[in-house]
Amino acid sequence: MKVAIQMDPIGAIDIDADTTFRLAEEAQARGHELFYYTPDRLAYEEGRITARGRPLRVRRARGDHAELGEEAHVDLAGFDVVWLRQDPPFDMHYITTTHLLQRLAASTLVVNDPFWVRNFPEKLLVLDFPDLTPPTTIARDLATIRAFKARHGDVILKPLYGNGGAGVFRLDANDRNLSALHELFTGFTREPLIVQKFLPQVAQGDKRVILVDGEAVGAINRVPAAGETRSNMHVGGRPEPAQLTDRDREICARIGPVLREKGQLFVGIDVIGDRLTEINVTSPTGLQELERFDGVNIAARVWEAIEARRAAA
Repeated sequence: MKVAIQMDPIGAIDIDADTTFRLAEEAQARGHELFYYTPDRLAYEEGRITARGRPLRVRRARGDHAELGEEAHVDLAGFDVVWLRQDPPFDMHYITTTHLLQRLAASTLVVNDPFWVRNFPEKLLVLDFPDLTPPTTIARDLATIRAFKARHGDVILKPLYGNGGAGVFRLDANDRNLSALHELFTGFTREPLIVQKFLPQVAQGDKRVILVDGEAVGAINRVPAAGETRSNMHVGGRPEPAQLTDRDREICARIGPVLREKGQLFVGIDVIGDRLTEINVTSPTGLQELERFDGVNIAARVWEAIEARRAAA
């Protein structure tokens, strides 16, 4: 197949951790032809969805991991698959790319389906499953957030469309910083905040469960660094092997059919204790760590699902 990958600059990635690199590596091993471009090179041109990028070959050689061909201006309708893999923030730039890529639906499989990526960003899809999640409020109004904190005491406050642990604050029952943080956040963005009841089980880890076409294929545990609340690997969280529990499987059984129906082929959910906290559909990570811990080729499972969808089209 002809595969285009829309991602952040490939030169700066960590080839031992980057999920997009691993997906590209497996695609290449399966004989697929790769084309790489950054989201700022995506365009709508008089009815066509185009991109300016380069043919790509990858190799597992640190510092020499991407061989790029001559720049080309391509019509993405001529590709079998386009991967939507740039990292959030989920801002208007990101949202615009989903609008453009959605126009390829008649000819090209976009993974994950951009219409539902736009409508199911990480911290919003979980609202469809309130019995699986910790108590949650989304608001910009300080009085509403303050009332939530008064009810639950110990809370996590974070930007609704953030990622990688950036801007995540724990405010315990004695904390006096809510007003100052609200002033800080609302001073530079019009977006609301999300506040959730703090789950003390995070000290034992924040589990990342990977789902492929709605089926759980494995999990890793991300343990916060000493003195940290956040378990994200971007901020020092330590990945550890993890097994799927009955509760994890129950959560996946609930959300899996929705993900499959909406074309969310590669998804990472976050589970703390027995509670679902996020459903990551934009650019989920953790694939390489899972493969190392479990000794299973998860990237092949992803491509098998994609190939099956293309064959059925």
